Amino acid sequence: MTQRLHLVFGGELVDPSGTTFKDVKDIHIVGMFPDYASAYDAWKSNAQRTVDNAHMRYFLAHIHRLHDEEIETSSTEPVG
Repeated sequence: MTQRLHLVFGGELVDPSGTTFKDVKDIHIVGMFPDYASAYDAWKSNAQRTVDNAHMRYFLAHIHRLHDEEIETSSTEPVG
């Protein structure tokens, strides 16, 4: 069975319309989750908890979709 890991993290952004963190050292790593449903619940909980701060944002990353440079047919393109 294929494992589909998801990472939930967040922090304060420089600009609420962007994705650049104000201070990378202050990123809140919520955790790694074995499926989308549990990751989504964790993301939603943290996002709702910080809704009053427009500069705070949480992200849900699909770790299983990361680019693997060793495999030509990796599922996603490199970031950046």
